[in-house]
This record gives sequence, C-alpha cells and structure tokens, in this order.
Amino acid sequence: MPELTTAPSLLALAAVLAYLLGSVPFGIVMARLFGLGDLRKIGSGNIGATNVLRTGNKLAALLTLVLDAAKGGIAVLVARWLLAEDAAQLAGLCAFIGHIFPVWLKFRGGKGVATFLGTLLALHPLTGLAACGTWLVVAIATRLSSLAALITAATSTFWMFTLGYGIGFFLGIALTVLIYLRHVENIQRLKAGTESRIGEKKKTGP
Repeated sequence: MPELTTAPSLLALAAVLAYLLGSVPFGIVMARLFGLGDLRKIGSGNIGATNVLRTGNKLAALLTLVLDAAKGGIAVLVARWLLAEDAAQLAGLCAFIGHIFPVWLKFRGGKGVATFLGTLLALHPLTGLAACGTWLVVAIATRLSSLAALITAATSTFWMFTLGYGIGFFLGIALTVLIYLRHVENIQRLKAGTESRIGEKKKTGP
C-alpha cells in the first residue's frame, strides 16, 4: 500500500466526494435521456452498461460504460493531483463503493465493473489496460459479461505485481472481494448454465 502522507481530514474529504461522484447512476440517467424507461425494471434490473445494452440501445450502453468508468478515473486523478497516492487509492475505492451502494438509490447500485476498470486505468495505466484486455478476451470468447468481470477481478492483483504497481495490492484485493460479493447471483447462474450472454435480452427479474 502507498505511504500515508495525506492529512486524515483531507483523506476523509476525498473519500466523501469520491463516494458521491461514484453514486451518480449514469445508467439510469442514460435510460431516461434516451427514453428507455426505468432501467431497474428492465432485464436484470442492474444499472450498469450491460443491462442498458439489453434495451437494444448501443449508444446509451456505450455512454453508460464510459461515464461509469470515468467516475473511478476522475476520482483517482483529481485526488492524486491535489493530494497524493494514498488519497488517490482511497478515492478510487470510495468511488467504486459509491457505484455499488449509491446513496441516491437507497444503496442499491450496479456491479461496479466499469468503475473498477476506470479506477485501474487511472491508478496505473498498464494494469488498467491489462485488465481491460482480460475482460475483452473473456467476453469475446464466452459472451458472458459476468464471467469476464470475475476473471478480470481475480487477475487484477497479478497484473499489478507483474506490471509494477505492487503498492495497489491491498486495494486490488478489496475491489476484487467487492466485485465477487456483487456477483454472487451471477456465479450461481454461471454454475447452473443459465447466465445471460452479452447482447441477449433477459427476462425481467433477478
């Protein structure tokens, strides 16, 4: 983990602001802007880009993906610019937590994959690119977004050590654990062979 150099009060401020940024539900915003209805009543009910894609609107899904990733990236870059690396890592974690437990939606958020990738890209571009590549390869090979996310999260700390960002190890572990916790139902469906594939319109329900 990075050296703790930032004052506790500033770390607390960075954490709160990053959480609030992460809490912005861009999936719901895009769904409303494009007239797609309440995203929480569509497909899996998730607020992320994968569920937006189930509406058939690829542009809305792409914008959701980019904006959800940007939440983590912006939180990291601003905290690093204004403070230090310890604040950057904390901001990335809090933006991620904000996405999966947003205060605006009664703490019922998304799975956090895009925000996870955006956070990694900002923290250490090589690690982020390796993680994005891992997700892309698995997603193309299997068309299973959840499986791609799980494998990407599981290998993230490996990429950190291999590519020179060992100080991110504990953050990587924390993010991985949270992603697995948010994907418990997906893991069960993967085991049962009933998980929806990318681009497939899923029946309403969990």
